[in-house]
Amino acid sequence: MSAMKKVVNYTPEMTAEMLAAYVLAPSKETVAALATQFGKTTRSIVAKLSREGVYRKAEYVNKNGEKPVDKEILVNAIAKAIVCDVEKLAGLEKANKQTLKMLLEALHVETFA
Repeated sequence: MSAMKKVVNYTPEMTAEMLAAYVLAPSKETVAALATQFGKTTRSIVAKLSREGVYRKAEYVNKNGEKPVDKEILVNAIAKAIVCDVEKLAGLEKANKQTLKMLLEALHVETFA
């Protein structure tokens, strides 16, 4: 039996260069540039960066650039602000999210987490 050589996808030099580039500018654009530079897929680059413990998934933001908030959280904040049980506000979660936010602002509630 002959010993099989393991094929190395990324040399230590490639890994070091990848890590340095990504840590400096962690973004989808950096991943795409690295994929082009090394002739790999973006998925392969993401997998390698993940194994190295540096890859950070991009956080979802809505079209206004804000992190989305569940209506349930907004309704709970409204209930807390007017000092009532959230059960008494049944159906309010069906309201438009902008309306719920406006209501919270009218109640002068700064945070709703």
